[in-house]
This record gives sequence, C-alpha cells and structure tokens, in this order.
Amino acid sequence: MPLNKKIVVTIGLLSVVVLGAMTSMTPKKVQDEGFKNLKVLPKNISNDNLHKVMEEWEHSLGVHCNFCHVRNEETKKMDWANDTKPEKAMARDMYKMMNKINQKYFHAKKDSLGMIMPAGVNCNTCHRGTAHPEVIVPGDQGPGGMPPGGQPAPEKKG
Repeated sequence: MPLNKKIVVTIGLLSVVVLGAMTSMTPKKVQDEGFKNLKVLPKNISNDNLHKVMEEWEHSLGVHCNFCHVRNEETKKMDWANDTKPEKAMARDMYKMMNKINQKYFHAKKDSLGMIMPAGVNCNTCHRGTAHPEVIVPGDQGPGGMPPGGQPAPEKKG
C-alpha cells in the first residue's frame, strides 16, 4: 500500500514544527514573590527559616499566630503582611532590642542571611512562655534600686 509522498512530507514537517514549539516553550513557573512586609528579618529568608523563627517566638511567648497576625475574613486566611495589630510592631522592636543586646554584650555576629546568630539572650530569656512577662521589683525598691520616690532611703541609726 503505497503512501502519498505529499502526506508523508506534510506529517513529517508538521511533527517537526510541533516538536520544536513544545521544546522551545518553557513551563511557566509560579513566581515566588518572596515574603511581603518583612522589616526586621532578612528579605531572602527561606520558608523553613521563617517558620523556625515564628515557632520560636510562638513558644517563647506562649501564643499562637493570631497574637501578632490578623485573619482576612473574606479569604478566611491569615494576612501575614498586615500591620494592624500593635503586637506585631512590638515584636519587631523586641527583636531589634534583642539583637542589639547580643551584638553589644555577647559579640554575636550575623550569619550569611544577615540574621543575628544565637548568643546570650533570646525571647524566652524574659518571656518564659508568657506573652506579657511580669516585671518584678525586689522589695520596696524602684528601678535601679531606688525606692519609689526616687530618693535613697535614709540610713537607719542604731
């Protein structure tokens, strides 16, 4: 059964065109836009490292994600970038304070991502599993060992 030469050539050329088109097309990758609104953590932090940091904060403060983050009621998902809650700003400030303490007093260095490497203090140092650690002043003294009025107590004679 002889095949028509024109049909064979047409199918062959069509196959080459289709194969060429398929190989030249690269599959569209979902662009990873990275995390939005990172202000104290490195912009290039990996998903795993970000999760570890958030888990450390969560455990140190004895809280869940919704302590700092809000939920978008329309999408029923967490809105991680939203800065509505003041607790999120406080967490950033506390993280910066912790890093300054570790750099100044414990000579902590930054790792390749720009994160302060573990050193002397962390969130758990003060919080110990509570969101708002109690400030305890020993005896009748105020800050710095001064009594509440700010004047040293008169020395007792006798």
